[in-house]
Amino acid sequence: MSHLSSSSLQLSKRARAILYAVVSEFIATGEPVGSRTLVKKYAFSLSAATIRNVLSDLEDTGFLAQPHTSAGRVPTEKAFRLFIDALMQIRQLSNEEKHRIAQWFEELSPGTDIVRETGRLLSDLTGSAAVLVRPRIETRVVVKVRFIPTRPGEVLSVIVFSDGTVENRFISVEQELPSPVLERLHAMLEEATKGRTLAGVRDHLAKVLKDSRDEVSDLRRLGLRMVKASIDGSARVMDVVVEGQSRLLERTDASTDNLRELLRALDEREKLVGLLDSVLNAERVQVFLGEDTAEMAGMPVSLVAAPYTDGGIPGGAVGVLGPTRMDYASVVPIVGATADAMSAALSLTDEKSRDGDT
Repeated sequence: MSHLSSSSLQLSKRARAILYAVVSEFIATGEPVGSRTLVKKYAFSLSAATIRNVLSDLEDTGFLAQPHTSAGRVPTEKAFRLFIDALMQIRQLSNEEKHRIAQWFEELSPGTDIVRETGRLLSDLTGSAAVLVRPRIETRVVVKVRFIPTRPGEVLSVIVFSDGTVENRFISVEQELPSPVLERLHAMLEEATKGRTLAGVRDHLAKVLKDSRDEVSDLRRLGLRMVKASIDGSARVMDVVVEGQSRLLERTDASTDNLRELLRALDEREKLVGLLDSVLNAERVQVFLGEDTAEMAGMPVSLVAAPYTDGGIPGGAVGVLGPTRMDYASVVPIVGATADAMSAALSLTDEKSRDGDT
């Protein structure tokens, strides 16, 4: 997300270098940064007086703030935005990180909730809270559909998705479904579900019913009615998963009141859906700061998120939520690589289901 202003673009090369150093130092320490620190640690061929003048100019243009008269300066949201959009150098993942991500997905057991496990991995890799959103059930790729009679006029709908989640709900039926009928229905749905979302299964059954008048039309009509009932009985919102929530208490720079608001937002989950929903059609990692997140999360925190696909179909989003002074140069590539690995794992699960290896 680019928010570069004209004042950002007019900064001199010297001012950009000093601003880069201030933001980098603040991310590392969380402490106000002074001219002495910059001279000692960043090898500027400038006097402390010259650096102080540049710092003063950066403060006047809104890139830095000075908490106390005698203290150093801290970067503003405007500085973080310029840093992310134009200054920082994305760190390359180490071979150890690449191996860990690959191994994590290779070792997942069949039927594992891939979304939740991805959240645990991402939280471990970044030391922050991971926030993920999976799509509405009708847009998830289906692996298996089963209907289990429970009592007269009712069956339990069991839908297994490629991301490892299972949705169960009771639906009403107008007729008894003896075992031979259910066996034929399940066999038909086995073929209809391959590589399709739940909505895709519904649309496929509707199409073949419209185009055919054969002896299995009644069975297809029954299947369509049951799938529709399963969709209609589902929640109409995206599911938000949070992992590593306790890490926010350890890392975020916020007052107790703000932390309480953030934790409440995470508990309610729907406050994050709108923010994550804006990531779904993106092509790369997105970074949200301050004003982007304050309304949704209840406080100005940072969210680094990327979309993932499910069998080539747009899926949900995976991200990291943390303090404004997040190590973006490290977190951005980790989030991107994890989203890509998750997409590959979901595609592999989908391929296996098409081949009948479920």
